[in-house]
Amino acid sequence: MPLISVVHSGSVADNCLVRNDWICPLYLQTRSEILLEALREHLLILVLSLAIGLLVGFPLALLARRTPWLKSLVLGAATIVYTVPSLALFVLVLPYTGLTVTTVVLALGLYSLTIIVRGVVAGLEGVPSSVEDAARGVGYGPRRLLWQVQVPLALPSLIASLRVAGVSTVALTTVGAVVAHGGLGNLLFDALSTRFFAQVLTASVLTVLLAFAVDLLLLGLQRALTPWRRGVAA
Repeated sequence: MPLISVVHSGSVADNCLVRNDWICPLYLQTRSEILLEALREHLLILVLSLAIGLLVGFPLALLARRTPWLKSLVLGAATIVYTVPSLALFVLVLPYTGLTVTTVVLALGLYSLTIIVRGVVAGLEGVPSSVEDAARGVGYGPRRLLWQVQVPLALPSLIASLRVAGVSTVALTTVGAVVAHGGLGNLLFDALSTRFFAQVLTASVLTVLLAFAVDLLLLGLQRALTPWRRGVAA
């Protein structure tokens, strides 16, 4: 049925879908709903993965910062996790979660966690000791010192780690197509197997644009939350 409607939209020679062109406006017109659904799944996986990484990684980094032996353990484990190839990590999670979007979210959540933990620890360690001493001198207790001095000064490092995690998650989400939940990756892998060039190009371009959008959004968040650093290179 779709082929009949496509052919009627013009002669075969003028039809970019029939010619299997790389650039095909007709593909965007006839597949807009499929593209939007894939984009929605991609965004869902991205948001959930970063949320897991932040909600688990931030308190873990705070604990690691206070306990030297725990810091070595956490950073060592983070390094090991990040060296595991994404496909292998999906396979390790698969027996417990099955062919569901949870498999992709948990695996990518682990990757983002490793990046965020390192970013938070580095940010907290970068707070000048003179600033901490001055805060204690005017009566700041441990909790107030953490939330009103250390965390604000560590925000640039934290958000920088979120930017790295966000961009890498956008890219790695496409690999989730191996368990049928890869967002735009589903379209990309299907199109590669069938040599559907318009879909290959469109899915690839949308993935790149999404990565740029996520990076710019987090950069804007960083500048909004750290007004004292405006004018400093990101």
